[in-house]
Amino acid sequence: MRAARMSKGRSTAGAGLKLLARFGLVGIAATILYAVLATVLIKSEWIGVTPIQASLAAYAAAAVFSYLAHKSVTFMSSGSHRSEAARFLLLTATGFGMAYAVPALFTMKLGLSPIFAVLITCLLIPAINLLMLDRWVFARRRSGRQGDRPT
Repeated sequence: MRAARMSKGRSTAGAGLKLLARFGLVGIAATILYAVLATVLIKSEWIGVTPIQASLAAYAAAAVFSYLAHKSVTFMSSGSHRSEAARFLLLTATGFGMAYAVPALFTMKLGLSPIFAVLITCLLIPAINLLMLDRWVFARRRSGRQGDRPT
């Protein structure tokens, strides 16, 4: 009986690590996509966009990529685009707001170092995103893939 529990625990831990690895890879790919698109748009004078416009356009493209990749690769969800895309958009907007609020709170209100505020933001937002994507946005999994959800 104990061996069965250990084996099940290991498979759950292994599934959790696989999910975390897929989440990280999609996040890294989305970040690279954002950086490349923003840079290309800024450097392409013939397009004629400001750096802020370039950043927002690149962020939007990276968000679309991130949604599709997380839906199909990270969480392998069979839920409808209508509900999942809306939830993803709300989560993305919340993360955007947190990227403003956390540094503002830590630097302007608490007087802490901007580096500390950025570090907290870099740790907090992905952790919240992973939890919310797993438990709320992409809660519905394809048949046979339920074991990928960490418990």
